[in-house]
Amino acid sequence: MEEHSPYNLNSPPLLIVISGPAGVGKDSVIQRLKERGCALHFVVTATDREPRPGEVHGVDYFFLPTFEFLRMKREQELLEHAVVYGQHKGVPKQQIREALASGKDVIMRVDVQGAATVRQLVPEALLIFLVATSEAELEERLRARGADSPEQLAKRLDAAREEMAQVSEFDYVVVNPDGELDRAVDDVIAIIQAEHCRTEPRVVKL
Repeated sequence: MEEHSPYNLNSPPLLIVISGPAGVGKDSVIQRLKERGCALHFVVTATDREPRPGEVHGVDYFFLPTFEFLRMKREQELLEHAVVYGQHKGVPKQQIREALASGKDVIMRVDVQGAATVRQLVPEALLIFLVATSEAELEERLRARGADSPEQLAKRLDAAREEMAQVSEFDYVVVNPDGELDRAVDDVIAIIQAEHCRTEPRVVKL
């Protein structure tokens, strides 16, 4: 599909962060933006966990051995990094620099802990918090994934409650109801459009 820009790119490129608790649909929103052919650079996160069925190295994640991930962390090659549920995750810096230099907006999806790190290191980043319509809906989504034991599911729900308390630290909140993914994606695109119309644009320095 040919890429198209749904907004004015005369302003400086943005670093856009999609975040929120596990199960709110961060990956689904990113995937639908890709399907729409939006002219964005989609950041690939590095992790040392094993791939899930259907996940592809270099597309869904960079699946790295732990020693390689720790090398990148030690050499400060990661914008943000964290241990989440016992797994290392992080965002390589170089791909972001190259995309911004080309004039493309960069969009990345990270957990709430990672978003806090990005906010500290890159205050000009645009932070969008994704939520389900209710805690019950979020719990049902997590159960439907079937990827967690009952103990892991309980931990994710506890973490989600704590993460929801941090919503005020973000620039925007977008609701992603079951069965209405395109509505959430429309909201994300509208936010990006509005940010490119700012009289004082964000200037990302990385």
